[in-house]
Amino acid sequence: MPRNEAGFSLYTRCMSSPKAHAVSWSALDTDHPMPLIERQRFVGEHMMISRVLLSKGFSVPTHEHANEQFAVVLSGAIRFDLGDADDPTSESTTLGPGDVLVIPPNAPHAATAIEDTLILDCFSPTSETTGVDRNA
Repeated sequence: MPRNEAGFSLYTRCMSSPKAHAVSWSALDTDHPMPLIERQRFVGEHMMISRVLLSKGFSVPTHEHANEQFAVVLSGAIRFDLGDADDPTSESTTLGPGDVLVIPPNAPHAATAIEDTLILDCFSPTSETTGVDRNA
């Protein structure tokens, strides 16, 4: 996997360090798993966090994953569709700065950025891929 000048891989794992330590977002590589998205990831032993910048119009179709996910909106606005698209009980919710969406494991969801949006996505347990890794 390619490394930046600081020696960090595309996403950084800290599983081997038993001590608390700091990592700077500026030291992490950025990837673009889909159009209109920039992502940085840090992966620990039991959870991972992604800093995700979504450009207005970004959309990820309905998907699900075994991870629990917290989506923390830092800026912008995003609509989440919760449930299968063909399920009459599905819901939509729009989040803005300061909002957090809790997505249980295996819960179908989709998202569309209404404007440029910065999100911190927290996942537990860790995984090599997330819903935006469309080749997964």
